[in-house]
Formats: sequence, C-alpha cells, structure tokens
Amino acid sequence: MDVIRREAEGCDSLQGFQIAHSLGGGTGSGMGTLLISKIREEFPDRMMATFSVLPSPKTSDTVVEPYNATLSVHQLVEHSDETFCIDNEALYDICQRTLKLNQPSYGDLNNLVSSVMSGVTTSLRYPGQLNSDLRKLAVNLVPFPRLHFFMVGYAPLTAIGSQSFRSLTVPELTQQMFDSKNMMAAADPRNGRYLTVAAFFRGKVSVKEVEDEMHKVQSKNSDYFVEWIPNNVQTAVCSVAPQGLDMAATFIANSTSIQELFKRVGDQFSA
Repeated sequence: MDVIRREAEGCDSLQGFQIAHSLGGGTGSGMGTLLISKIREEFPDRMMATFSVLPSPKTSDTVVEPYNATLSVHQLVEHSDETFCIDNEALYDICQRTLKLNQPSYGDLNNLVSSVMSGVTTSLRYPGQLNSDLRKLAVNLVPFPRLHFFMVGYAPLTAIGSQSFRSLTVPELTQQMFDSKNMMAAADPRNGRYLTVAAFFRGKVSVKEVEDEMHKVQSKNSDYFVEWIPNNVQTAVCSVAPQGLDMAATFIANSTSIQELFKRVGDQFSA
C-alpha cells in the first residue's frame, strides 16, 4: 500500500486504478481482491477498473478455480466500478480461429488483453475529437451500480500473414467488433440483450461516420438492445492509431449474456 500511496501522491490528477488479475489462482483472486478493497478504503472517490480473467472449463489447471472465482466475484461486486471480464477459453479461441495460431503462448493471449487495456485508456493518454475517460465510461455503461461486468472485444483481428492485404473501414471494424466470435469472454451476446455499449475508435476516423455506423447497428439489431435505455451506445474517437495499424476499435458491452460466465462458475462451484 505504501508503494501505491507514493505513486498516487506523484499524480497531478489521479483518475483511478487499473488492476489486471486472474480469478482462478490464489494470488490474483485472494490478494488481488484484498488490494482492491484496501485501495477502495484509502481512495473512495477514485475509479477502480479491473481486468479480471475468469477460469474456463477447457483451460483449467487447478481444482479450486471455481471456489476462488466465486469468492472473489463477491468482492468485485462490492468494490470495483468497472470489471472487464476476460476468459482464457475465449482468448484461445480467438488465437486459434481468427489469428490462425496453432499453439498460442501466454504472450499471444496477453497481447490481446493488452490491446483492449490500451484501447480503454486511449482517451486518457492522447487527445482526440471525442474524449472519454474511466469515469465517463462508467457513467455511460453502468445503469445500476452492481451491474458493472463488461464484455470486451477488439478489432481488427487478422492472421499475421494477411495483415498487409487488408484495408480497414469503419463499417468493417464495427462489424468485426460486434461479432460474437471476437468477444474475449466465452458468452454469446446474441443470447442476451445489450444494456449499454461503448466503442472507442483510433486512427484517422470521421466522427460522423462512426456515429452513423453505430446508429445503423442499433436500428438494424434493435431487438438486441434494451428499449428502456435510449441512445445507449457511447462512442469515443482518438486520432492516434496503434502502432502498425491505420485504425482500430475497442468494444465494451454491458450485456445480460455475461450471466453465462457466472452461471458456469456457479455450476462448477456447486457441482
């Protein structure tokens, strides 16, 4: 905590904290959630964003994963403002199916997670036409305090050999980031409804084109969006593209289908 205090004192305007941890192991779930609750006590008015890797049945390596996850989800409900749910199973699927990697390493999985983390904080780090930050994100994405568990996606995801042949457009990015195969949590958004959605675009993108595209998605798939939250898609545009790409997009959704993750962990817990 002393280290955190020292770092916080060195900040001009502290926005909040980001914690990346796994809920399957003992350290990430036990110490991770303890750290979150301690930071919450010390800095109650700062945002707390967590990138939480949930255990998945196909890539399980310890027996007590469901117990660790169940006990730490309770802490996240209470102490976190935004929890981005990531799933090893979904990350492996993306690496094998989309990136065409036969044997993905942890480095490949971490690259996917880091691209989302980078996308979420883009607006804090670079100037853009439509800015957003952790607090704005929470205001737009969290309709009720306890419903702060998000699904995340990233575009473009292409096999390493075919990157140079691909030209990117805003409609293409939008289509890819709303695609259930690109979600980094093993839950299918088509089985639920979107409460709210945030899309962060990077690169030389026209704000009008982004707004039009989002409007199109909403009107075409209106069944998948709840009708009691109007205009529930938030967009942000930053003119600095990620390294090696012309444009990219990060997708964050607060969807009711996230329950599939918790249901799976709950079923294993009580099995």
